[in-house]
Parts: sequence; structure tokens; C-alpha cells
Amino acid sequence: MKVAVVVGCNGQDGRIAIEFLSQKGYGVVGIGKGVVRTVEVSWQKIIDVTNTNDVFELLATLRPQEVYYFAAFHHSSEDEQIDNLALFKQSYEINVLSLLNFLEGMRQFSPATRLFYAASSLIFGETNSDLQDESTPFNPTTIYGITKLDGLMICRFYRTNYKMFVATGIFYNHESHYRLTKFISKKIINSALAIKSGKQDKLVVGDLNAEIDWGYAPDYVEAAYRILNIESSDEFVIATGIKHSVRDFVKMTFEYLNLNWQNHVEENPHLLQRKRTVLVGNPHKLMNTTGWKPSVSFEEMIKILLIHEDTQL
Repeated sequence: MKVAVVVGCNGQDGRIAIEFLSQKGYGVVGIGKGVVRTVEVSWQKIIDVTNTNDVFELLATLRPQEVYYFAAFHHSSEDEQIDNLALFKQSYEINVLSLLNFLEGMRQFSPATRLFYAASSLIFGETNSDLQDESTPFNPTTIYGITKLDGLMICRFYRTNYKMFVATGIFYNHESHYRLTKFISKKIINSALAIKSGKQDKLVVGDLNAEIDWGYAPDYVEAAYRILNIESSDEFVIATGIKHSVRDFVKMTFEYLNLNWQNHVEENPHLLQRKRTVLVGNPHKLMNTTGWKPSVSFEEMIKILLIHEDTQL
């Protein structure tokens, strides 16, 4: 039986990965802050990913076939602003230094282990390219993007210098019912349902014109799995290649519920701490190499999210 370690098991991608891999017959150890989740693997110790010895012990004992590094410290554009120094420190600790614990632990104790690192489209930052691919220059403008780029570069270092199987997926926005309420997709879905049931009257968003390349999170986790099961490791953009506006998301959500969105939705630019560049990914390399493609359209994804939140739909 193959064994996989899922780092960041409390988050959206980690939770989906545990479900996906267990269905594939894997034994799984999920690591999260203060928790450990297992499927068909005997391991009870809670692992602090910032503790080098903890990570080394895990890898030396389990010698897993695969590690999925989904752990991330993320500060969204609608979160309250926090001190730059604190944000840099927390971001580097999770997005970079804890990743380094796994890479060095693999090198020393489990060199056959394959690792997937979830980077972000924000590594491209301010770009002149309408469609980004693996050759697009990096130009991050946020702390999250900077630290995710450093994670990618460290993966590249270990892949090049030690011939380890270390792959990076450059994730664009991807949604599921596991999204936290602070994310705009979840905010729209929950507010629309609350308005439909009479519990809420208005949905307030920062920018209806903001355009995003939105995908379905289970598809992106499957992409990570496919990337770890090809012949050699590399870097891949994971995206749909199609952009939609927040207005599109709102309109389709409200129409599905037979509501007129214009009667209930307001804009408040002050909600946004920063304005994002439009980023749209080109997934052709991923598709050509692994055979991956999105399983649902943007419209179908919205219906899935609505139905999951309200099974009566």
C-alpha cells in the first residue's frame, strides 16, 4: 500500500486530498496545526511542521511514497491589514522554512519520496502577459507571492542539485465547499442562500469587475496527484485558462436561486486592502503531460457549491 503525507490537512486542498487519496487506496497521514488525521496508517504523534526534528522523525519512520505540501499562511485582500514584519515572518515560516524541513528530511532519510508543492499564481504578480505559463517571468508584489516564489525556487534547488522528485503546481483560484467564509466565492454563495431564505438582505463586495481564473478544487487536487505520478518532476500551471468577473459569479449564483442580484448586491471598494492584477493561467503543459482537464465548467462549479450548502436545491 502506498503511503502519502498531506501537509495542511485542515485546509481546503488538504481535506480534499485525504478523501481523494484514500479512495485511491492510499494510506494517508494528514498533518495540520495541532491535529493528525490518518487513514490505514498507524501514526498518532502530532507534528509541528516548523520543528525540524518532528518532520525528520515522520519521514524517517514512514518513508512515504508521496508528500503533498498544501500548508500555507495566506492573507486575503479583504482581511484586516497586519504588520508587514509579522506577516513576512509567519509567511516564511510556513510557506518556505517548513517546506525546507520536508525537503531536507527527504534528502537525508527518504530520498525516494516524491513531493508536490502548491505555489500560487501570485508569483507572477504584476505581469504584462494576458495568459501566464511556466515561462512567464516571476514578479510577485505581495508577501504571499514572494514567499510562494521562494518555495518554488527551493523546490527547484533540490530537484536540480539532488535529483529528487520535487514538483511544483502553480495554483490559480480554486473553489469548493471547504472554502473559508473569508473567501469571496464562499461569501457570495452563503449570502445568496441567506437572502433567498430571508435571513439577509444585502451582499457587499469589494469589486464586481475583478476578474479571476476560477477552477474547481477537487480537479486541482487531482492535477497534483497526476503530477506526482509522471516520469519526472517539473513545474506546472494549474488553471482553467478562462477568466470570469465577480459580477459573473454573483449573477449566476443569484439566477440559479431565481433572485435578481441587482436588488441585493452593493459594492464597497474600501473592503479591499489591495487591488489585484488579472491573472489567467495557461494549463496546456499540464494537459499535454498528464492528460488532465477540468471536469466541470464555471457554471457547473457554482451549482455544485450551492447544492452542497443547501441540499434542497
